[in-house]
Amino acid sequence: MNITLESLRHCFEGAQPAQIATCASDGTPNVAYLSQVHYVDSDHVALSFQFFSKTRENVLANPFAQAQVIDPATGIQYQLALQYMRTETEGPLFEYMKARLAGVASLTGMSKVFRLRGSDVYRVLDVACTDPVAPECGSMPTNRMPALRACSERMAQCADLSSLLDELLAGLARHFGIEHAMVLVLDAANDRLYTVASRGYAKSGAGSEVALGAGVIGVAAQQQTPIRIAFLTGDYAYSLALRDSLGEGGEKEIPFPGLAEPHSQVALPIMASGRLLGVLYAESEQKLRFTYEDEDALMAITGQLGFAMQLFEQNSESGDDQPDAPEAIVSSGAEVMVKIYPADNSVFVDGEYLIKGVAGAILWKLLFGHARGRSEFSNRELRLDASLRLPDISDNLEARLILLQRRLAERCPYLRIEKTGRGRFRLAVDRPVKLDC
Repeated sequence: MNITLESLRHCFEGAQPAQIATCASDGTPNVAYLSQVHYVDSDHVALSFQFFSKTRENVLANPFAQAQVIDPATGIQYQLALQYMRTETEGPLFEYMKARLAGVASLTGMSKVFRLRGSDVYRVLDVACTDPVAPECGSMPTNRMPALRACSERMAQCADLSSLLDELLAGLARHFGIEHAMVLVLDAANDRLYTVASRGYAKSGAGSEVALGAGVIGVAAQQQTPIRIAFLTGDYAYSLALRDSLGEGGEKEIPFPGLAEPHSQVALPIMASGRLLGVLYAESEQKLRFTYEDEDALMAITGQLGFAMQLFEQNSESGDDQPDAPEAIVSSGAEVMVKIYPADNSVFVDGEYLIKGVAGAILWKLLFGHARGRSEFSNRELRLDASLRLPDISDNLEARLILLQRRLAERCPYLRIEKTGRGRFRLAVDRPVKLDC
């Protein structure tokens, strides 16, 4: 094979429809359009199976086929000699193609017609170019290595998770031109992800939640596979505009910060030691904004991010377990009423919802300690406090503290969490607080 599948990945974006030619057992040929050709690896592609059609009947009887794809930039056509291997109806490959198909279907006005029944995996036996004078490779892909190197070098200099998240999002904007992005961390106990850092939005959305399996973010997390969509998905379930699944900002919901109409989306799982930690999500109002090369580079970044998150979590506790002596705490200004609802640890400040869950329980413990003369706390004592009902160490306490810190800075600047050392922090309170449980 003189032309590699890797060099043709831009032909699989769906901008130009592909075709498939099959042959019945009696030799009768059939040609049909394909909604999607997906690059699996250097030897395999997956084709979308949507209808009980002649094509399907033919490949089951005679497993050999020819597919034709088009370079969207040059119009050059390439033919792939294929051998049918299997059909997948669930799992990462199926969910990836299902999400990608959503964009293609919406672009063509066929959202209610296009429904993926399965992902047909084919071995690629040969690749040929139909233009005899064309070079034996596709268009040169965008080189993302310099951007990847620049981001990785800056991330490697970070000494804590908070600065790492900020540097990551700044690096995506500076080196990749990605202006709208966020990081969500897994809350495994509740099968949800919560936003811990974002960039490019009017409001940070810190604490906003996405359920596993909901939208492109939830599917990427649930299936632990990257999901990339090149076109606006309209009313399809992967659209982030479906606020009934992502929350509009009700009494106990924080509004999700996503764009109202993202034409391009990419969600990438953050993994470490085979375990899901969260999702890196980016979006754009531009069609075809994220390429295969972007996806490859961002997956490399999430690998580094996952390793760093795990490392910071393992080293987030101080060796000093002695509690601080009570301090004289002086605050001034109007009194603040803080109320907690123990059923879900929802915290309201002066009647306005602030946070819930583990982060809410942590804030209440800190305020309770502050009322008794303390301001210094440690990660370790939070873990050892059974009353908090914290998940195990794998649930990333450090990320929850960052979420709480940023949520307070956004809504209650008179309550601040300030790091004072490894695994230690201070609660600064600038106004009198009255606790109501």
